[in-house]
Amino acid sequence: MFDLPVLNASETSLESHLLSPTLHDNVLQSSPKPHSSPNARKLYVETYGCQMNVSDSEIVKSVMNQSGYAMTDKPDDADVILLNTCAIRENAERKIHERLMHLKFYKKRRRNLVVGVLGCMAERMRDELMETKQIVDVVVGPDEYRKLPEIVARAEAGEKGIAVKLSRVETYDDIEPLRTEGVSAWISIMRGCDKFCTFCVVPFTRGRERSRGLPLIVTEAQQLWDAGFKEITLLGQNVNSYRDEGAGTDFADLLKATARAVPQMRIRYSTSHPYDMSDKLIATMAEYDNICKYIHLPVQSGSDRVLEAMNRHYTVAHYKERLRTIRDFMPHCALSTDIIVGFPTETADEHRMTADLMAEVRFDGAFMFLYSPREGTKAWKMEDDVPHDEKVRRLNEIIAQQQDISNEINQRAIGTTERVLVEGPSRRNPETAWFGRTDTNKIVVFPHVTNQEASVAAGYVIGDTINIRITKASPAMLTGVVETIS
Repeated sequence: MFDLPVLNASETSLESHLLSPTLHDNVLQSSPKPHSSPNARKLYVETYGCQMNVSDSEIVKSVMNQSGYAMTDKPDDADVILLNTCAIRENAERKIHERLMHLKFYKKRRRNLVVGVLGCMAERMRDELMETKQIVDVVVGPDEYRKLPEIVARAEAGEKGIAVKLSRVETYDDIEPLRTEGVSAWISIMRGCDKFCTFCVVPFTRGRERSRGLPLIVTEAQQLWDAGFKEITLLGQNVNSYRDEGAGTDFADLLKATARAVPQMRIRYSTSHPYDMSDKLIATMAEYDNICKYIHLPVQSGSDRVLEAMNRHYTVAHYKERLRTIRDFMPHCALSTDIIVGFPTETADEHRMTADLMAEVRFDGAFMFLYSPREGTKAWKMEDDVPHDEKVRRLNEIIAQQQDISNEINQRAIGTTERVLVEGPSRRNPETAWFGRTDTNKIVVFPHVTNQEASVAAGYVIGDTINIRITKASPAMLTGVVETIS
């Protein structure tokens, strides 16, 4: 998903599978311009996990850049290597352990190299990382990034450092994330989560909810537009519970204020919780053309009993009622979801309820996961009684089902014309094909026609919105040809 090594939910494995419009070749964008001197020490950051982690990495780079570090995209050149981690699922943590083994090569070659682990896994596994992973010099949690320059400096002098205390107030409001020019940018509007789903470690690794002020977020959006960005995503573990207490405003108010402030910019958000998806928010989305008509609304299960065991706060009936309201206001709004299979005590009949819900709703895409026990959560104390082979069978069943649904939905787009924001060369065929996204978050790949003398795109550049006539479709993406240039 990003140029820098990022492991995200689109990885295909037995633990997780993504069939979603978000599967595409994006580029990690980052502003202001990093400053550096020829003798500056160099920092390399690898980001694993969700968009929140990408946003955090931009904050880390900004903090370190202001302390004199230059950025590099090559670990061979780095004086400091930081892994920004995810702890949501066991597979994500396993990837980090494997990566640390690989980094021993660099550590042996450069004894002064500092290696650090940041983010959710750092907070959750601080003792193990420091005691058993001799390669790790620095462990810093998601609320302690301001201390990174000092801790890294001590590590360079031979003193290992750790800072993982969670905060009830830290939002990094005064730190401008380090981005480069590009199309898409992320704006963190809040941190933490108060929902305490029984399977989730986020409240324990990222702390309780706290929101940034509405004026600051709107100003950041305006600055990004002025810097040349064409699309922003407002980020939070549960954006629907955003609230600026001082101003008495909620997420719908923030979305409206942002849409008005940057009327030509596409606006997305992630992620929503069904319990907090209000009529006011849905109506606001429908009112403004620049708010993208795409909602990721995790359902997790089609069984009320399982939802209660997950502490999800809603029933299947409530979830479906929210979807009916969304479609009443926005008939063509695209929907994606999260599904967990094999949650403790889930029966075969309850799994079938989930499959039936998917068949009824017909999501455009879905993130589908095997249940992964996480130490410290309430579900950790439950018996993980669904056999692994049965979890795999159930996962494969809904993957196949969702592939068919996504394919059928996308086939209906053939012959239509879609407005596509051009994001750049396709990773698979960069010389001959480019890609972009529709308002509904569907990836569109199209032949890239160039002027051979100028070696530039004929009539469009990255960041333009163009018309693409769809000629072909698959479960994961659309293919088309450029129709007109605007």
